[in-house]
Amino acid sequence: MSEATKIVCNNIWKVFGPNPEITLKNLDHSLTRAQVQEQTGHVIGVRNMSFKVEQGETFVVMGLSGSGKSTLVRCLSRLIEPTAGEVLIDGVDVIKMNDTQLTELRRHKMSMVFQHFGLFPHRKVIDNIAFGLEIRGVGKQQRTEKAMEVLEMVGLSGWESNYPRELSGGMQQRVGLARAMAVDPEILIFDEPFSALDPLIRREMQDELLSLQQKVQKTMVFITHDFLEAIKMGDHIAIMKDGETSQIGTSEELVASPADDYVREFTEDVPRYKVLSVGKVMQAVSTVSLNGDNPVVSESAKLDSLIEVASESEKALAVVNSDGQLVGEITQSMFLKAMSTK
Repeated sequence: MSEATKIVCNNIWKVFGPNPEITLKNLDHSLTRAQVQEQTGHVIGVRNMSFKVEQGETFVVMGLSGSGKSTLVRCLSRLIEPTAGEVLIDGVDVIKMNDTQLTELRRHKMSMVFQHFGLFPHRKVIDNIAFGLEIRGVGKQQRTEKAMEVLEMVGLSGWESNYPRELSGGMQQRVGLARAMAVDPEILIFDEPFSALDPLIRREMQDELLSLQQKVQKTMVFITHDFLEAIKMGDHIAIMKDGETSQIGTSEELVASPADDYVREFTEDVPRYKVLSVGKVMQAVSTVSLNGDNPVVSESAKLDSLIEVASESEKALAVVNSDGQLVGEITQSMFLKAMSTK
């Protein structure tokens, strides 16, 4: 495991039922989830999941209801006990932790934000935000100062003395986010945090979290059933079905090369130009030069970020890599073709 890798899950299984370990030991792996349930009376919640999350990235777990995504993520902190496998955080197996170590993990290294905000109705906003610090034993002045700092960060200055019932749904979710941020965790886990919000408020919260992530660079695991939200929020996306992985990749990889029909169904309505990079549609260098007057763009730039420069320039765009070396070109006709392809 590299120093940049924060979370590693290896062969995680979760079987629900009276005898999960015995069922898993004797399991015919060719059986579907429905067949296993019919034959054994046990339900496979998570089936042999493996993935890794790098330090500072947002890893999205995406799937429809019943796909196992929430069960998987709860295995990370052992809110649900995995039946088999290992969960490594900074190289330490969470599944082997004792109660004291697990409490320390949850209090100091990991925080969760849920769909239902879980705020204390009898506590003011500032006291809700400071709750995790209070549990740690932090003094009142220090935890209030930290809570006020985070309150401002999530755009709720002036609301510290209000009660949750006096806030809108979007504001309550900001309080939930601030409460998770106040303890300064290394890992933030979001379980469909915005799905109960109105569409406009939901987009605002997505943008707020993306902006916040640019500043704090936490390692985030984000659950959603919405593919558009997944590609907006995630550096990498794991698509789950029936407790197992259909595909893991960047949004560009999922849209450009779906692994199966299930993934293809999610990606078919996504405008390709929103996720495809210049490097995916450029051609090898033939006519452009960095010494000429061709506009220069990065091969990692998304197509939709080039609409203005591509539409205004009759010349081909010179494409460079991260080292500034010329690697290709994209003409106006190529750009327009890519933009018109769904």
